[in-house]
Amino acid sequence: MKRYIPWIVIVMLAISMIAGPVTIHGESISELNKKINELEQQKKEIQKEKSQLESEKKDTEQKLKENQNQQQSVQSEINQLDKELTATQNQIQQKEKEITETANQIEKLKNQIEKLKKEIKDLEERIKKRDKLLKDRLRSIQQNGGDIKYMEVIFGAKSFGDFISRATAVTTIMNQDKDILEQQAADKQVLESHKTEVEAKKSEVEDRKVALENQKQELAGLKSKLDQQLAEKETLMAKLEEEEQHLEHYVISIEDEQKIISAQEKALEKAKALAQQELQELEQLAKQQNNNNSSEGNVAVSHSGGGNGMFAWPVANGKDLISSPFGQRWGKLHRGLDFAVPIGTPVYTAAPGVVIMTSVEGDGTMRGYGNVVLVAHSIGGRSYTTLYAHLSSIAVSSGQTVGRGQVIGHSGNTGDSTGPHLHFEIHAGGWNGDANAVNPRNYLP
Repeated sequence: MKRYIPWIVIVMLAISMIAGPVTIHGESISELNKKINELEQQKKEIQKEKSQLESEKKDTEQKLKENQNQQQSVQSEINQLDKELTATQNQIQQKEKEITETANQIEKLKNQIEKLKKEIKDLEERIKKRDKLLKDRLRSIQQNGGDIKYMEVIFGAKSFGDFISRATAVTTIMNQDKDILEQQAADKQVLESHKTEVEAKKSEVEDRKVALENQKQELAGLKSKLDQQLAEKETLMAKLEEEEQHLEHYVISIEDEQKIISAQEKALEKAKALAQQELQELEQLAKQQNNNNSSEGNVAVSHSGGGNGMFAWPVANGKDLISSPFGQRWGKLHRGLDFAVPIGTPVYTAAPGVVIMTSVEGDGTMRGYGNVVLVAHSIGGRSYTTLYAHLSSIAVSSGQTVGRGQVIGHSGNTGDSTGPHLHFEIHAGGWNGDANAVNPRNYLP
């Protein structure tokens, strides 16, 4: 963010003392009054600009604060999502463990079922044998008229001992028949019970496995949603961080411009004070002239200095030391000329003016320029600003009046510099980056 701040640094006394003679008559005083009014108007414009910048800065800082608050909120949401994702992942792992255990149970039940099948087969063999025995018994009963006459067997005994033997045999046969029937019934009941129990348990475990698989799928779906939400929050966070950087740079840019405007305001105050001083001197001279009844129309006041409005080389033999011209370089505008000079080479003011700003490397004002000096000039009714960068030392201060060819510092290698040199720029009006940079070669001897 850079805006052109129209201002004419008319350093009346400083420039007039250096540039040439001043004619004292009514028109000259009128011109000085006009220029003082112009300076006052420019001061008001700068104050208005300062107010606008301060308002913009407050608005930007508020946006920055809101951005940072939103970042904190989003970060809290991201942290919560991370916790939920961790918990969900743990639940999924637990379900996978339970599914594995259930699968092992199913495998064990399958083995039990196989074992039971063998037992069932054995039971079926015993039942089959008993069925045959019972069928043989029934067949024998049918062959004897459908009934075994146990009483005839007993009372057909020929002696008491025979009676006892026959009675015992009958009892044994009857008990055996009873045991066979009871065992048959018990075996069948055990068989059915085993079948029912194993099938029920197998069905239960299989149902549990299905339920666990469903729960795992639900958790996987939840994890997918949480992953999507997390990705969205992280994308939003990245955008907020990028916006924060832009806002911070914007605030810094505003602060840079505020410093430049403050320097311009000081220069205007200096110019106004010098102009008022010159006005007083002219009025005093005019008064003395009137008192002396001088017939001469103009009184010439000589001032030392040189220059006729043309810019001078900022270093000695500058014409032969240009190492990089004005123009496009590496995809962007190289705003001035580079002079290949060793560190410590004196750097001269290209024209009379007022130092509106000095900046040292690391103060965050003129990034990339290292130690830099900006000087405002009024030449031929137009305002210019010259810039001298990458200095090793600075010999002037903000608000100081300087003459053409005055040493303002020494060349160096500070800032974004690839080697010792002086970087020199000329701007039509106030310094405004690429917007009003002009080719210095067109303004030098």
